[in-house]
Amino acid sequence: MDLDVFATAHGAEWDRLETLLGRKRRLTGTEADELVALYQRTTTHLSLLLSSAPDPALTGRLTSLVARARSKVTGARTSSWRDAARFFTTSFPAAVYRLRHWWIPTAILSVTVAALLGWWIAAHPEVQAALGAPQDLRDMTRPGGEYETYYSSHPAAAFAAQVWTNNAQAVALCLVLGAFLGLPVLWVLFQNMLNLGAGLGLMSSAGRLDTFLGLILPHGLLELTAVFVAAGIGLRLGWTVVDPGPRTRRTALAEEGRTALGVAVGLAAVLFISGAIEGFVTPSGLPTWARIGIGVLAELAFLTYVYVLGGRAVRAGETGDITQDDRDALLPTAA
Repeated sequence: MDLDVFATAHGAEWDRLETLLGRKRRLTGTEADELVALYQRTTTHLSLLLSSAPDPALTGRLTSLVARARSKVTGARTSSWRDAARFFTTSFPAAVYRLRHWWIPTAILSVTVAALLGWWIAAHPEVQAALGAPQDLRDMTRPGGEYETYYSSHPAAAFAAQVWTNNAQAVALCLVLGAFLGLPVLWVLFQNMLNLGAGLGLMSSAGRLDTFLGLILPHGLLELTAVFVAAGIGLRLGWTVVDPGPRTRRTALAEEGRTALGVAVGLAAVLFISGAIEGFVTPSGLPTWARIGIGVLAELAFLTYVYVLGGRAVRAGETGDITQDDRDALLPTAA
């Protein structure tokens, strides 16, 4: 293809399309029809150019024209409450359900590690001594000590907001860093389980394990589930780098990455609920059985939500990725 001849033959059409796209006023019916026709022709020109004689400058100009014309012809898509409702009733639960084979084993292994660390710390005084001075440990674990006052040391609303922010950051790290073969995810997860194991071990050695569980379970069940979901999906994203399956690596990473970002948004809402429980329920004067019962109900509600809505959506073909209509076309298509 002779690019000079090609540009000379069709340059007037491209200039006219650019003129129509730059109009500030509403187009007349004739101008609108002309815009559609020029958009279709320019799309064909771009396809021919890409397939036979790609030129960076000319390709860039036509790509920009086609994109602007497509937006003008089809109209800009705006988000609505319907999109938000679809996300929370379909996309988010579908993603969590579809990837359950990653986060459920992650949860089981993590809880096992935390329990073993707790037993190891409780059974070995020398390990406790390495964690802190004896007086400091007694101040932490005694009745009215730091473990108990931690949850009531700040106003409930401010404390809930702080907890939500910290947990949302941890979840986001698990999801975003998953692309690095999942290794940073394992480190973030281990740090969380180490903190949990230390609390279990120290309070158990002080004979106050029941008090610790009464404080951690109301909010911890839902909070840790969110962390495990994030870690499992982050590990899945890391594994996609190693084994993308039948998809190309680029396509697989794009699809799983978009799913991970969507899950991050959904988990932020889940963590908002667990943060509210931690800020208002955990330090409340309710009996221990009532506080734990609220935590158990919140956890069961989340699991039911995932397995009922998510399972139904996955069986209908949903994956948790954005809809096909929201994905950009890989190449312009002639009309």
